[in-house]
Amino acid sequence: MNADLHCHSVVSDGTLTPEALAARARANGVELWALTDHDEIGGQSRARDAAHAQGMAYLTGTEVSVSFCDVTVHIVGLGFDADDAELHRGLAATRGGRRERAQAMADGLAKVGIRGAFEGALRYVGNPDLISRTHFARFLVETGVCSDTSEVFRKFLTDGKPGFVPTVWASLGDAVRWIHDAGGVAVIAHPGRYRLTATQEYALFTEFIGHGGRAVEVVTGSHSQADYAKYAAMAQEFGLAASRGSDFHSPDESHTDLGRLPPLPSPLTPVWELLAHRVQHPVAVA
Repeated sequence: MNADLHCHSVVSDGTLTPEALAARARANGVELWALTDHDEIGGQSRARDAAHAQGMAYLTGTEVSVSFCDVTVHIVGLGFDADDAELHRGLAATRGGRRERAQAMADGLAKVGIRGAFEGALRYVGNPDLISRTHFARFLVETGVCSDTSEVFRKFLTDGKPGFVPTVWASLGDAVRWIHDAGGVAVIAHPGRYRLTATQEYALFTEFIGHGGRAVEVVTGSHSQADYAKYAAMAQEFGLAASRGSDFHSPDESHTDLGRLPPLPSPLTPVWELLAHRVQHPVAVA
């Protein structure tokens, strides 16, 4: 199945609307889709309706920011009840403080001569509660400070650079619990991206399972062929299902388009097999 279960819209830090993403996914052959905006589920009804209008099956989704071993990691939630009150409260709490963090980032950039970054970043924000490093990166590209967003992150927005401001997100246990209690499945997102030692990575997987996590992204836009093999093996070692998602944000910034990933390696269990009862199918018109 061509399933793409990780992407972002203007509701968080993507550049396309949920409707435009659905159309792009369908044009690229996606059969099962999920919109997974950061710490936000405000776009879910639009995404579901757009998916169904395109003839695609849909799973609810979000990507929760988590602090683990002083590193930000992400947990994707799939197939949950988007009306669950506790999930809404948890995500709202996780979003809290982003504006203050963004102002501190702008202050850091101003110290190295980059002024007006906060106001500039806001021009790219669809949801002011979710202002992020990505919005600052787009502003710095627009103003010619850097040639692309990757250069911005490398020079200004990672640990030790002028615009980096650490933050404390949700705990791993809370994130998994919110998703699980809302009827969904928790997934470790793009594990190959995190700067964790082998021991820390093993601890992440072990603690994740202990809290009820059930899947890991194996095939995703930021993973290499070696990562596919590594995390396929770890999925088998830890008894986790495997997920697949492009992590698409923008036609101009993302390396991998919606639906353009290789299939999951066999003999992994696809996460959508755990969620068959949660898939929302288009209603056939008589």
